[in-house]
Amino acid sequence: MASLTLLRQHSKLADPHEQLRILNARSQQPSFDEQLQKQQLPVLHATTIETLQLNLGKLCNMTCEHCHVDAGPDRREIMSAETAQFCLQAFEHPGFQTLDLTGGAPEMNPQFKSLVIAARKLNRRVIDRCNLTILLAPGFQDLPQFLADHHVEIVASLPCYLQENTDAQRGDGAFNKSIQALQKLNSLGYGVPDSGLKLTLVYNPVGFSLPPDQSELEAAYRRELKQRFEIEFTNLITITNMPISRFLSELIQQGRFEAYMERLVNAFNPATVSELMCRSILSVDWQGYLYDCDFNQMLSLPVSVPERKHIRDFDYQDLVNRKIITGQHCYGCTAGAGSSCGGALS
Repeated sequence: MASLTLLRQHSKLADPHEQLRILNARSQQPSFDEQLQKQQLPVLHATTIETLQLNLGKLCNMTCEHCHVDAGPDRREIMSAETAQFCLQAFEHPGFQTLDLTGGAPEMNPQFKSLVIAARKLNRRVIDRCNLTILLAPGFQDLPQFLADHHVEIVASLPCYLQENTDAQRGDGAFNKSIQALQKLNSLGYGVPDSGLKLTLVYNPVGFSLPPDQSELEAAYRRELKQRFEIEFTNLITITNMPISRFLSELIQQGRFEAYMERLVNAFNPATVSELMCRSILSVDWQGYLYDCDFNQMLSLPVSVPERKHIRDFDYQDLVNRKIITGQHCYGCTAGAGSSCGGALS
């Protein structure tokens, strides 16, 4: 769990507009759009909309230090049944292939199961971005079987295969609970070859470094989890810690914000730009407002189409070629091998 000092520090940065002000004022680096121009790359536009990513709310059973959503047990923002229905109506458009459910702990939203069932009836891919520990929480123990029955892909956070590093980021006891949850998922077939049940693990750095090589890290995870716990998984993805919300607070408190931003900018990789997730995803917040990605959502940077800012006003053609709203945080997705909800980009 995040330390009391960091939580106090973070309370000053709860306003997304204040976070934006800091990102723009304290980063001494060129703007992201200026970087694109410098690299002779075009202004970012969406190229398709294949994924509808729903943030079902900020309620969570955990309070992780790296969480860019600022989620936790004390949050009460959750998507309503009415907004969820608007999302399903939009998702019926044939351009969509994937419903991506995130949070907070998305499973804590009462609409979670009905969203899964409706999306699977459309024969679409469904992803549950799961913190693992929720699968052991009282009232949620039926979730693993439900997810398996509906062939939901699980994307699960596990910052390290070592207890000390995982608990440092996610709270005491998080590692052991995560291992128990993974063993339960394995028993249902998740991560087991030829089962059809996909289990993806997510690594994000503990500290201020960029993620290591994704394929090499996956091999290490596979070896260590198999030897220590007989755990199998489908694949591993790496995600860079974004300089927003709690991680931004930590950077500032430790006097490392400028250095971290410089690290991201110096590691800018032009080859990642064509694969950025914002070019094929539409992000919806718990109130139904639309964003280019989950990170823009947390900074209150809505889509660039004024008449289509809410899911009830969804129009695929108006949004599919929209200009992407960028900021200094976008360097986090283009540093090194790149970073997205699907892991490394190059």
